Amino acid sequence: MTRLGFLLDSDSCIGCHACTVACKSEHDVALGVNRTWVKYIETGTFPNVSRHFSVMRCNHCDDAPCISICPTNALFRADNGVVDFDDDNCIGCKGCMNACPYDAIYINPETNTANKCNFCNHRIADGLEPSCVTVCPTQAIKVADLDDPLNQATKIIAREDVAVRSPEQGTNPKVYYRGASQASLNPLRTAIANDGMIWADTTPNHPTVPSDTSGVVARTTYTTSHQMTWTTKVSAYLVTKAISAGVMAMAGLLVLLGHGDARAAVSVTPPLIAGFFLALTGVLLIADLKQPGRFYYLITRGSWDSWLVKGAYVLAAFAVVTALWCLAGITATPAALNVLLVPVVLCAAATAGYTAFLFGQCEGRDLWQTPLLLPTLLAQAVTAGGATYALLDLFIAVPAADAYRWAFLGGVLASAALIAIEATATGTPHVEAAVHQMIKGAYRQRFWFGVLGGLVAPACILVLELVFDLPTAVLGVAGAAALAGMWSYEDSFVRAGQAVPLS
Repeated sequence: MTRLGFLLDSDSCIGCHACTVACKSEHDVALGVNRTWVKYIETGTFPNVSRHFSVMRCNHCDDAPCISICPTNALFRADNGVVDFDDDNCIGCKGCMNACPYDAIYINPETNTANKCNFCNHRIADGLEPSCVTVCPTQAIKVADLDDPLNQATKIIAREDVAVRSPEQGTNPKVYYRGASQASLNPLRTAIANDGMIWADTTPNHPTVPSDTSGVVARTTYTTSHQMTWTTKVSAYLVTKAISAGVMAMAGLLVLLGHGDARAAVSVTPPLIAGFFLALTGVLLIADLKQPGRFYYLITRGSWDSWLVKGAYVLAAFAVVTALWCLAGITATPAALNVLLVPVVLCAAATAGYTAFLFGQCEGRDLWQTPLLLPTLLAQAVTAGGATYALLDLFIAVPAADAYRWAFLGGVLASAALIAIEATATGTPHVEAAVHQMIKGAYRQRFWFGVLGGLVAPACILVLELVFDLPTAVLGVAGAAALAGMWSYEDSFVRAGQAVPLS
């Protein structure tokens, strides 16, 4: 058995970029992206300053989260332990990019597929070393056969004080650094000065200055930028599926209260609304793929380790039971709704909540690892369902209207409580940096509109309505505000989670 890894000797590295150039030449890597790159940091104060170099790349982890999240087995482990990729299988979902704690994966702008360092496996197969090893003038990059105790690099790893990047992620990386500054390996311990960097640009929406600068001990003077992976479409998808799931949950509540014979408000209109937003969810998911024409690979080449695949089946199951509910309404068979009640509610809950497990596979984004995400998504679905019924109440008569109004209020209050806990809780430095970006930094306007406009305002309206019996139109305003605010909050949460630098 062979498990290949790298030993990167920062004490010997001179920052010449020969490895970067050789990698680009060997793999025809496009401009603007890199499989391997050299990061510069500076420590000390003038005139006593030092510059440190660290080579950054895929860590070929033993427990690689990019493999687990990949829905089509485009990322896989080769026989030699290397994490390799297959362009022909990739659908460009970008899940692997958020799963990687090392910013090692990029979308090839020429193929629209995920690429990264693959250890020059084609050269390894021919008995050659990776191109970066061959060109390094100081032998700062060494191949380590981690299952061969006689291998020179493996001996160094065993006897010396070497380090790995982000060991707390538990991925068991197989790239080891000798003599590297911890500030170079931990991007939250460095900052980019206000004068920027001479030779490199940073991504404008990817902050590299931590929220709490007390741990900063160096400045970054050269690195590469990394674009944000999931943005508007993913934020919108969270809302559309919440509406779809929530409106069916509210319809189920009305059936439970004995109003299954109300065709317009219970058995026909809600599944039509749910079906529309479920279809819109699918459109958003497919549109966000870099290879949208391959979306069916989720079924034909799907990996059951990935929640992207499991989620696709959850959405399909929800579509089926929603269609059956609608059929029962059209054919005026309310008794069938009692049979469908439990499957519909369960599928609605699964539709609303499965994203918590998908985000949980994104090991590189600590903010998304919160155990509060599942109950938050479920509470948001109840909120979205109540908000949709508040708007529906403007056009058709809804029986037992107080039921959806109380559910709406309960969803709003539960969402507010869960978000408040999440926003004030302490966690890892990555979590705290992300929360800072969400509530005080670049995404604060989205967050506070989501809280004030999407939660506080609807809660006040609902309480007043329950006390003073306000006009239905006012409830419609609360519904519209809740849905708009939900999108705003989700967008701040999705973006803030990706705002923390990983390299």
